Amino acid sequence: MVHVGDDADAATADDVPVFEDVDALVGRLGAMADTHGVTVQAFDARLVTGRRHLERAVELADRERARGDGIARDRAVEILLYAAGRRQIDRALELGVGPGATPTVVLVDGRPGDGAGDTAAEAAAAEAVRELLEPAEALGDYDPDRVRAFFDIGSTELAATAAGLPAVVRERVALLVVER
Repeated sequence: MVHVGDDADAATADDVPVFEDVDALVGRLGAMADTHGVTVQAFDARLVTGRRHLERAVELADRERARGDGIARDRAVEILLYAAGRRQIDRALELGVGPGATPTVVLVDGRPGDGAGDTAAEAAAAEAVRELLEPAEALGDYDPDRVRAFFDIGSTELAATAAGLPAVVRERVALLVVER
């Protein structure tokens, strides 16, 4: 799994990608995924609390799909649902990129869900995504207030754990499985 933006320096406001046509962007990312035989999903970097957030979403999405309990037909959408901790696609899309200036991180995963990945295909797809979106945001440069609002995490809940906001978000991701 590659996250475009892992090694990026924090972008300035002038470096944030501006998306006039999100549907066209999604189409291009989908074409890149098809060309390289990988899964590609873009996220609003202000809502992704780090690499482990996305890794956990991929793990759970793949596990449920392997059991035949997937929510969505498309693996990228399934990963988005888990990353957002929501079963409704329209609500989960809020975690994706939107029109205008959107700090963006993109997940590229060469595993078809069985754990065996094509790292060369992953690397080629990641490079194509980098060329499309450069510069991407570094993972972990999230907006805590935006994350708390999106995941509905109150002060009391956050104060009840020493683990911090990223751990609470990962718990939300994991809870999607039990909220059927």
